[in-house]
Amino acid sequence: MDHLQSMRVFVRVADLGSFARAASAMDISNAVATRHVADLEGRLGTRLLNRTTRSLSLTESGQVYLERARQILDELEDVEQMVVARNHEPLGSLRIVAPVVFGLHNLAPVLQTYAQRYPKVVPDVTLVDRQVDLVEEGFDVGIVIARQVKSASIVTRRLTTGCMTVCATPEYLAKHGTPTRPEHLLEHPCLSLPSEYWGDERVFTGPDGEVRVRPQNVIIANNTEMLRQFALLGMGIAILPSYLIGNDMSRGQLVRLLGDFQLPQVEINVAYPSRRHLPAKVRTFIDHLVEHFSQTPNHQMSEQWLRDQPARVVERPAYEERDDDDLKLSKPSRTRARMPAPSPF
Repeated sequence: MDHLQSMRVFVRVADLGSFARAASAMDISNAVATRHVADLEGRLGTRLLNRTTRSLSLTESGQVYLERARQILDELEDVEQMVVARNHEPLGSLRIVAPVVFGLHNLAPVLQTYAQRYPKVVPDVTLVDRQVDLVEEGFDVGIVIARQVKSASIVTRRLTTGCMTVCATPEYLAKHGTPTRPEHLLEHPCLSLPSEYWGDERVFTGPDGEVRVRPQNVIIANNTEMLRQFALLGMGIAILPSYLIGNDMSRGQLVRLLGDFQLPQVEINVAYPSRRHLPAKVRTFIDHLVEHFSQTPNHQMSEQWLRDQPARVVERPAYEERDDDDLKLSKPSRTRARMPAPSPF
């Protein structure tokens, strides 16, 4: 008899505690079910079930065999479904969620080429700046900042890494001076994300090691595009993703500062609920995302521009050399725009 089918019948008999119920559930006769289990016991040379007129119970060998047989059948089902899923044509609605600013600046080209390749898939894009539960809210794919992923049930793949850039307008720097060290930020009004994103300190790595500063914020906002607008108005110094301000720097509207110092990079991942039984539309979109960003990371994130261009220095009043403890700070007014937003990018 079919060995795998005999295993399936045995597992169903053990689960239901009855040959008759197992036979009915599997749409076979009671005699066929009994013969499958008897054949399995004959093959193994041991009894798997203790039978009485009133009940069935597993022998010690039957308990061991049941656990392994269930595992083997589950794995076989997974393999079969994976093969079937790979042969299915990608189609239907594909629900995608991403941070607002990153989505606005980076997703359109990806979705254009994906739609051309898979015209039967309809991307349904949601851009939000809040924590998202992919499973509870029914999203197929999410684009997330790496540090935000805490659930062990969520699978991630790296898309790209963005660098954060300190910047200001030439007009601001001409009026207020150009900081050349992170400590100089303490003498400038800063435009910042809320502390829940990166904390109150900014950690730079420079020629002499790590430097930590706590900027004096005049505006706090949970959206980097809004901070970019404030920076372009000359309201202070901002720390923004390179992909967001690459064009502004190319046109000379913003100037990169502190070129000898690096801030921690931001890793951006694609996340999805499970590796198992991925529909073809999800699998193909994930592969397409990874391929897209692996081919054009510098173009998308403006990192090549930042590496190739020297930091531009604007004529400014010279800073006096003095100890950090002697820095005299003004206390600017603070305007806060706080909203729940785990990802401002």
